Amino acid sequence: MTSRVNTSFTLIPNQKYRRSSRRSSCFSNTFDSDSQPLSTLGNFKALPLEIFQIILKYLSVKDISMLSMVSKTVSQHIINYISTSSGSKRLLLQDFHDLELPDREDTAIVEHYRSLGLLFKRCTLLLPTKERLKYIHKILADVSCFKFNGCAAPLQCVGLLCYGIFLQTLTAGWDELECHRVYNFLCELTHLSRKMQTVVCSKPGSARKLELRIRLFCRNVLLDHWTHRSDSAFWLTCILKPWPMVNQARLLYIIFGPISPQDVVPREWLLENNARLLILSGNNICFTFMASKAVNGRTIELAKLIVFLALVSEKELYCMDWAVKMMQKVCKVFSTPVERNNFLQSVADGFACAIMEMLQLVMSGDGDDDDRSFMNLFHLVQAQASFHKEVLYLTMNVLPS
Repeated sequence: MTSRVNTSFTLIPNQKYRRSSRRSSCFSNTFDSDSQPLSTLGNFKALPLEIFQIILKYLSVKDISMLSMVSKTVSQHIINYISTSSGSKRLLLQDFHDLELPDREDTAIVEHYRSLGLLFKRCTLLLPTKERLKYIHKILADVSCFKFNGCAAPLQCVGLLCYGIFLQTLTAGWDELECHRVYNFLCELTHLSRKMQTVVCSKPGSARKLELRIRLFCRNVLLDHWTHRSDSAFWLTCILKPWPMVNQARLLYIIFGPISPQDVVPREWLLENNARLLILSGNNICFTFMASKAVNGRTIELAKLIVFLALVSEKELYCMDWAVKMMQKVCKVFSTPVERNNFLQSVADGFACAIMEMLQLVMSGDGDDDDRSFMNLFHLVQAQASFHKEVLYLTMNVLPS
């Protein structure tokens, strides 16, 4: 066996082993007359570019995405195809205004842009982040519904949602520095910081359409699609970090606050919602917020808030002595006994007024849900009883059994 191998060829030191000149017929067209190595286009080398692009038309976006990883040359040809009018027309679907969507995130067009994000991620893999973003913007620039003010009917449009899914897929796995570059690029592109400056420095509601656009862009493009909270927290931090705390609160309200059914513009929160948020924010933030109202003489507002702290505590089965102790702590902020007495009187009046308002709503039958209105009245009466029981325990120095 050894002698037969030695008679076939001799290995020369420091020289690479050469393949046999014999080749399979299926690869015969991939070598030129000088026997050059296999082209990075593989079997596609024998095809005119037009035929290659026709083949791409019959592949799904996911299949094109897989094909783009074959070689740098194939990837470049796919990039060129995307840039053609036929390629962009086929890939950049723009049917964003179907009013019958049962689940906006579970639709064919959203899944299409998820796959498209993966295709762009793979095609631009070798480019620096800045160049990737420039190229992607150049391709997507003609899709008007991807722009901040591009759609005339944003509430009936899934354009920004598709854009957000696309960006999520594109940036998945990127480090924080690259993601910061993405956020800065979007801010520069949309003038987002300047628009936020306008709304946070204006009277609430004076720029309603701009507030709505900011809400839709931040939620649909940056915040709502992430599986892990840490990812959502990163993008939310990017939005809030440049602003002082008071402006951060205003932006949070604009982005996440309850909306009006008439124009989907954030509207004033119910006191119950305010109380619930304060409880969830923790003792320090809750006390600081309430002490600020006390210092600024907003006694009646503060008293109503105490009432709804008690109501939420009753509904959510929190310890009612927490609400009483918070009221006791706030009392100490008032500088004179007269102010403290007025505050306590306002709390008692607040319970009475809230009960009367709910009772009138139940008796008039004007509520959207009579059963819910009655249950709210029931919980408020129970809250008042539990609250005053804790006050009695406190004043009489009696420990509850």
